[in-house]
Amino acid sequence: MTGADPLRLLADYRRGDFFLATGARTLHATGTHAALCDADEAALADRVRTALRHDPAVALAVGALPFAGGATTPGRILLPATARTAGPAHPAAAALPRKAIPAPVAIRPAPEPATHVDAVAAAVAALDVRGLRKVVLARALDIEFDTPVCEAALLHNLVKDNARGYTFAAELPGGATLVGSSPELLLSRHGTTVVSHPHAGSAPRSADPVTDEENARRLLASRKDHAEHAVLTEAIVAALRPYCRHLAVPAKPDLVATPTMWHLGTTITGELADRDVTALHLAAALHPTPAICGTPTASARELVTELEEFERGYYAGTVGWVDAEGDGEWAVSIRCAEVAARSLRLFAGGGIVPESDPKAELEETSAKFATLLRAMGLPQE
Repeated sequence: MTGADPLRLLADYRRGDFFLATGARTLHATGTHAALCDADEAALADRVRTALRHDPAVALAVGALPFAGGATTPGRILLPATARTAGPAHPAAAALPRKAIPAPVAIRPAPEPATHVDAVAAAVAALDVRGLRKVVLARALDIEFDTPVCEAALLHNLVKDNARGYTFAAELPGGATLVGSSPELLLSRHGTTVVSHPHAGSAPRSADPVTDEENARRLLASRKDHAEHAVLTEAIVAALRPYCRHLAVPAKPDLVATPTMWHLGTTITGELADRDVTALHLAAALHPTPAICGTPTASARELVTELEEFERGYYAGTVGWVDAEGDGEWAVSIRCAEVAARSLRLFAGGGIVPESDPKAELEETSAKFATLLRAMGLPQE
């Protein structure tokens, strides 16, 4: 169904549904016609393509890929029973009243901030030894409530707050839900046009206009952040090149604003060579990027496993949709939380390069938590 009211789709969201609001469209899917899970993401993309082409009852597939696949966290793609689309929700949603979310009874960092600072220092020391150009380290906040978490209210506030974001809710295996508002497009495909908008290099926003502008200028002038961004852009181009006739890559990144952060972003466009390659195939080929893992990928992922004290699950994965024509849109699943019945686990990470300062990296993750904390009506960490 097309032409629906995007705010109606937002209001109709219930736990277990799939929802994605972007600058181009709003998508709300309900029910399960079929569910496909596979730790092999390329094989999963093949299975989804076959299912969509041979089942006229289903127009598209939706779902999420994890940070690192495996038996406990496979890629999970649903062929929904119903799917409705509309135009972008954000312009009208900005005028909506904020929904109240009960105050939590406990907030616990994982790990403690000082431990994260030590982990960043260890990562900086390991880069040269292990031949790494970059590694991404994350930390979490565990938030507990004495009443059930209202995912619909959290999603509502995220859509209201993040006019340029990719705001999503996707059910995960085991019954939890991944809810967030990512600033970063991993990959979109429309016909033969392929677009990726990688982000790397960050600075916090400020309520003071002078400080905010200075933070933006400092980011644009930062050699460390431009070097980090170049690593990411090079990796995206290398991953897309085998699939595209040509690629257009700007010489330097642009400044990207979200309500809580400044980022460096580069819009990469290409012409797809083989229309049999779907948006999900491309997302699987790109993921995980240096923006959320590091490079080289295998060594960076190994170091992440050693230094982080928790499993990422579907944080730093990707969430999106693909249709029978192969078109689709996949966002990097950051600025998000894994929501259980009476608790949330928030995630935030930062790219570590040789010039990284451990205390500054801690501050960056604190700023990135603000997207979800703001949606819950809580102060920044």
